[in-house]
Amino acid sequence: MSAPPYSPEPNCADEAFEPDGEPRPLYRELLEELARRDLGELHGRVEAEVADRGLTFGEGRSIPIDPVPRLIGGDEWESLEAGLAQRARALNAFLADAYGPQRIFDAGVVPRPLLETSEGYAPAMAGLLDSGAPPATVAGLDLVRGGDGQLRVLEDNLRMPSGACYSLAIREIVEAELDAPARPIGLGGYLEKLGEAIRDAAPADCEEPFAVVLSDGPENGAWYEHERVGRELGLPIVAPEQLESSRGRLFARIARDRRQVDVLYRRLDADQITEPDGSPTALGELVLPALRSGRLRCANAFGTGLADDKLAHVYAERMIGFYLDEEPLLRSVPGYDLTDEEDRREAMERLGELVIKPRGGFGGHGVTIMPGAREPERERAVAAVRERPERFVAQEPVALSSHPTVCGEGLAPRRIDLRPFVISSAGGQAAMVGGLTRFARGAGEMIVNSSQGGGCKDTWVVENPGA
Repeated sequence: MSAPPYSPEPNCADEAFEPDGEPRPLYRELLEELARRDLGELHGRVEAEVADRGLTFGEGRSIPIDPVPRLIGGDEWESLEAGLAQRARALNAFLADAYGPQRIFDAGVVPRPLLETSEGYAPAMAGLLDSGAPPATVAGLDLVRGGDGQLRVLEDNLRMPSGACYSLAIREIVEAELDAPARPIGLGGYLEKLGEAIRDAAPADCEEPFAVVLSDGPENGAWYEHERVGRELGLPIVAPEQLESSRGRLFARIARDRRQVDVLYRRLDADQITEPDGSPTALGELVLPALRSGRLRCANAFGTGLADDKLAHVYAERMIGFYLDEEPLLRSVPGYDLTDEEDRREAMERLGELVIKPRGGFGGHGVTIMPGAREPERERAVAAVRERPERFVAQEPVALSSHPTVCGEGLAPRRIDLRPFVISSAGGQAAMVGGLTRFARGAGEMIVNSSQGGGCKDTWVVENPGA
């Protein structure tokens, strides 16, 4: 049986089909299974199960889930996994250094203005991120495949990456609906490893740590994830108003109990602990005394947003060389530091060919893909960069790869990225096997973020044909 009718999109790599329209070997069995199915009915079944499970992005916002999984061969995954672990190690070393001795800035490998001007830098955390546990317990790295077929890191997310539990739920839903002989390798015990890493983050003298998920509640876009982590790991979910600070300790009021908190798994959207003048916010008044006394530790600590800064991404490969004395196993999409005179001059000469990003933006907000932007949008971006270049970075454009996606009763190409998740603990790094594949809803669109209407796919790591 042949594959369903499909026309690959020109000028980009397609994950499932060769340029001539022939299925890639990795996808043949899956595509034969899809050819036997009523795709509209399959999509409806998946959507119904998503609704039954309450899988939403915030209150009342359903997440489009496509039933056609993205496949990654075991050989590619093995090399990718090593690159993910390496990058997470280096970025965690950077965070510990930036809030400690600042060797990388003194050595001139990363310019000090990155630290001084970053929205993600939290000076109040100075000296508090070198406790032995990596500052960023969970990292989510956004990967894209360009026309050369190589996966590269588009962005780093260490402050509070979301999506891992959506991957778990989507796997449960999609795998149950498909009968393709090639089955995915398991997700690697992600939640169990997360629980271990959270417990490992506790103060050294804490034999039975009490940990909680710090959340801002159902209005948070990743509330489904907060609930599932809390339920499956047995961690209470608490809001800031349930916390109390007393004598260098943090306590949580849970029902009628008052418990000392040893570890906060931080999942707040609003997470600033100091005001612009350096005085503590209400949240800072609660957590800083316990952090400074050593009685409290954080999983995904306050201040890890420094590594999310798009300017930090420009220097990530240099961080790998500086801290690990290794060559990067996983390359970055090249970017330009617009605070650097030479980089800025080169970027300004080619600004119409590049992607302009605000340094502190997330979820694709404020990004201008210059080659595809309309003239008024291009003019606004150029004017903003000329006025305040230190607030932006420029990045080489990538024609994101496409993937077969159910549209109506058939398949059509939609652009995708991949967000794998890496857990870091004192014992090392462990990646979820696969991760969350996100897709753009419209034909030719390049923004895949859920916060802007993008959808999600399952990601199957499978044995290579003939292995």
